[in-house]
Amino acid sequence: MIIKFDLKKLILSLLPPIAVGGIASLITRGDMDIYKTIKKPPLAPPGIVFPIVWTVLYILMGISFYLVWTSHASYKEKRNAFIVYFISLALNFIWSPVFFSLQKFILAFVILVLLFISVAIYVTLYYRIHKTAGLLQIPYIIWLIIAAYLNLTIALLN
Repeated sequence: MIIKFDLKKLILSLLPPIAVGGIASLITRGDMDIYKTIKKPPLAPPGIVFPIVWTVLYILMGISFYLVWTSHASYKEKRNAFIVYFISLALNFIWSPVFFSLQKFILAFVILVLLFISVAIYVTLYYRIHKTAGLLQIPYIIWLIIAAYLNLTIALLN
């Protein structure tokens, strides 16, 4: 069996999530120091963990997008999955400035809940189109649960 691989589409698939993470990081760069000073819950990871985890997650998002994009699914199936995916990227993007720059922890938690819902929907749609694409997003779902715990407890503690 020959697997067709399209490097251009893979790169194009990786660009949006990596851009979202990179631009959000640039916008909130100085404001992320707040994580060092706010009261944190038990099990809060050290700050260095976040850029490592997010980089891996953004790469997995891009790979999943590529798998769905190059699948044999119908245009409508892909379109629906991609609409929800791009909504999730927008929510992902706005969470950082709301949490770090504005320090609106409750609002950030609401955004995170909406993000979780949108990710759960697109992962389900991805899974129906290409099982591996959906499964590659399980770490993202797990990380969002951890993020929700951190966000909510930080909101309550501060």
